[in-house]
Amino acid sequence: MSRGADGERDLDALGSWHADWTGLRVAVLGLSMTGFSAADTLAELGAEVLVVTERAAEEYARLVPVIGARLWEGPLYTVPAELVDFAPEVIVASPGFAPHHPLIVWAQEQGVALWGDIELAWRVRDKVLRPDGTPAEWLLITGTNGKTTTTQLTASMLVAGGLRAAPVGNIGVPVLDAIRDPAGFDALVVELSSHQLWYLARATGVGALVPWASVCLNLADDHLEWHGSFRAYRDAKAAVYQGTRIACVYNKADIATREMVEEADVVEGCRAIGFDLGVPGPSDVGVVDGIVVDRAFLDDRHTSALELTTVADLARNGLAAPHIVQNILAAAALARSLDVAPAAIAESLETFRLDPHRIEIVAIADGVTWVDDSKATNPHAAASSLAAFPGAVWIVGGLLKGVDISDLVAARGAGVKAAIVIGVERETIAGAFARHAPAIPLFEVDDAQTEDVMAQVVELAAEIARDGDVVLLAPAAASFDQFTSYADRGTRFAEAVQRRFGPETRPAQ
Repeated sequence: MSRGADGERDLDALGSWHADWTGLRVAVLGLSMTGFSAADTLAELGAEVLVVTERAAEEYARLVPVIGARLWEGPLYTVPAELVDFAPEVIVASPGFAPHHPLIVWAQEQGVALWGDIELAWRVRDKVLRPDGTPAEWLLITGTNGKTTTTQLTASMLVAGGLRAAPVGNIGVPVLDAIRDPAGFDALVVELSSHQLWYLARATGVGALVPWASVCLNLADDHLEWHGSFRAYRDAKAAVYQGTRIACVYNKADIATREMVEEADVVEGCRAIGFDLGVPGPSDVGVVDGIVVDRAFLDDRHTSALELTTVADLARNGLAAPHIVQNILAAAALARSLDVAPAAIAESLETFRLDPHRIEIVAIADGVTWVDDSKATNPHAAASSLAAFPGAVWIVGGLLKGVDISDLVAARGAGVKAAIVIGVERETIAGAFARHAPAIPLFEVDDAQTEDVMAQVVELAAEIARDGDVVLLAPAAASFDQFTSYADRGTRFAEAVQRRFGPETRPAQ
């Protein structure tokens, strides 16, 4: 491996799978799916790898020595002596390690190179090449809400257009696993959390991404306890646009995303492509008289538009909620940047279905529609759900993650029929209603056991709701106070509804 004049490793020489990684001392922090993929990749490259984690699942702990790495497991409130003695040249941190974590602070104080798994993947993206001898193009997606849906939509559009594409990253498939897939890809659609972007914003030289296209869907308060401030969270999200080559896609209805594009250092000739639910300008995608159109990726864009689908067609497939249409517009812009034909986009939307717990109708009983949007884990997401179902009986609450829910209650609370409050921060939510929507009937589910919470919620909601009403689980909060995940919360809600009304109320899938 090449070294600089001072004897230190030249990390800018490590910009390829085929570079000399032999003997590079790398500490991998965390042993979740992401951490293991990083350790496995580095071990395959010939690096010397120490995995440091608070606790490890048995399967991963067993595999670490098999791949040729070492494992240290224990408390991480101080820097382990084993890590200090290892003297890492690079630290690859899993996204859960916040900037204020003692190990991250130590790494920065010691001047150790600090990478995330995304930077490592970018450096070695040329392991499997396309027929033209180039690596897969990367399309980056972030935003406070809608990331996963937009990532899935984009990948499905690319596949319908004949490209080999995969949704990866924060969506659950580590990018490093896709990089090493021997079949290879034409494009990777990479969902990025603000945590991953915080690390990526520090990448320089060959580690700095140069994606084909990128989008920040929206911006609202979230993960403030991780980033420390809204400004830090916003700056992390803005890193998605850095270095973009072809298209920076932004939300015309969210000025923060436009400002991010304006500030970004991009490749000469990169275009800004706007999307919203209104009539599009000549470099935008949007909606005209119920028709979803592209006015960005055609030669005649100043006088013409290309039809992609219709709102009526989307409604038939359960995709017409305003925030979902916005996700579709963003995905379509990304797909069109890679020349996917409008007909292929329309075809993909005919078969696309939203994930469970995303504005999912779980039952229709006695004229009441029961909707599971447990994935609405912050106020911004819940606001979109409440806009899609005005006048709903709203089930709200959980862990607020340091986010103030007052603005959401002020904006949407007065429009609900009633609110049923769950979770450990009920008092905070009740206080927001008292200040901003005091006329709305408010019901609280006390500190019930996990298995009892949703049964009580459903009984209360059934007493309140009448023919034509919607009961909406859109908690605007994380689930970990009472449930194992947002999916567990949503599943328990659906099961409680089925027990109350019978399985015949479940809509046909």
